[in-house]
Amino acid sequence: MAKYQNKTAKKHTLLFFLLLAGCSGFAYAQQGVVTIEQDPKIDQLMQVYKTANARSAYYTIQVGFGNYEEAEELKDLVKIDFPEWTPQIIFDSPTYRVRIGQFRTKLEAERRFIEVRKKYPAALILKPESETRMIKQQN
Repeated sequence: MAKYQNKTAKKHTLLFFLLLAGCSGFAYAQQGVVTIEQDPKIDQLMQVYKTANARSAYYTIQVGFGNYEEAEELKDLVKIDFPEWTPQIIFDSPTYRVRIGQFRTKLEAERRFIEVRKKYPAALILKPESETRMIKQQN
């Protein structure tokens, strides 16, 4: 009787694995396609946001100034010393000015200014342009 149960168990095990192998042959991953429908007004809102943000006034830190060659050298040094910022060269006749950062609040600018001042003692914080001056420049 034990021999009979052993044969039956082997048959059931074999049958189970054959069924399992057969079922796994039919299983396959589905390729999904996602379609996002977006209200066109969202694009308009993004444009308004970008325009408003571009006109926003920020505090900046002026690291130094000089002729073009000096400004380029200073810009390269600032990139090395502060890699998290992108220094900009601004031409304000007759000199080129190297500026970094865009800070919404004076407190935020002062905190970062302390770090910058250690490396560049001539650095200074610049206030944001007034809204009226910005409007005059646009007209």
